[in-house]
Amino acid sequence: MVEDFESAQNDASGAWVAAFRDKVRTLGGALYRDLPWRCIDDPYGVLVSEVMLQQTQVKRVLGRWEAFMALFPTIDALAAADVSAVLSQWQGLGYNRRALALKRTAETCADRFAGRLPESYDELVRLPGIGPATAAGVRAFAFDQPGVYLETNVRTVFLYELFSDRDGVADKELVPLVQAACPQTDARGWYYALLDYGAHLKATVGNHARRSATYARQSAFEGSRRQKRAEVVRIVLSEPGIELESLAAALDREEAGAGRSAVDRDVLESIVADLVREGFFRQVGDGFVA
Repeated sequence: MVEDFESAQNDASGAWVAAFRDKVRTLGGALYRDLPWRCIDDPYGVLVSEVMLQQTQVKRVLGRWEAFMALFPTIDALAAADVSAVLSQWQGLGYNRRALALKRTAETCADRFAGRLPESYDELVRLPGIGPATAAGVRAFAFDQPGVYLETNVRTVFLYELFSDRDGVADKELVPLVQAACPQTDARGWYYALLDYGAHLKATVGNHARRSATYARQSAFEGSRRQKRAEVVRIVLSEPGIELESLAAALDREEAGAGRSAVDRDVLESIVADLVREGFFRQVGDGFVA
């Protein structure tokens, strides 16, 4: 097994790759998690899982993916759904922007790709909310295509195995190694093994992805503007047509229940304006409807 990053870089023969793959496949295979979105013949279902799993633990997605797929089983079904129905189903997963981007991707695919998800990386990254990691994940898990799938569990493995004594490791150092290690066949199985080994490492020896230069500790949710945005969305979903005064009162009741002071009116109006502009809901007369 290669000892560190420098050894890997200096090994022009790439012999480290075989040892690294053997270790990851052996350990990852033994730790395999039988998740409902794995080994499915449905690129759309894979995309839904990848979007749900962004910054969200697997245990929170279990059950939610199945429920979402039951309500919106195809790209066309999601494209035709009301925004309110999609956001309602997303409640509890956090980061509502992901749900909105997923619906917009479905609309684009329904219009441009006959209700199918494109296979090419370039077409995938042009879709709303799909970045390099999500595109690579869809290609690997839906189409079994090799690529650079670099997310937190994958980072954890590479940092633990190859950068054990370094902090602030940049992705530009990781990308060539991830690319070299990814096999041309069975990319799906390879990344499953990496994900499962990485999840095991995070649970047993800590999250080594924190030593990545890209790592940023997530700010506290409670009391944040993000928390208030989420609460405003929830209130509008539960009370379609609610007017601003009633919305303010409902939000203040939630804040008081959490031991916080009332929300400044300018802050609330700014949040509502942002949510309307971003497409979470619209103003109809004096009220707001998702």
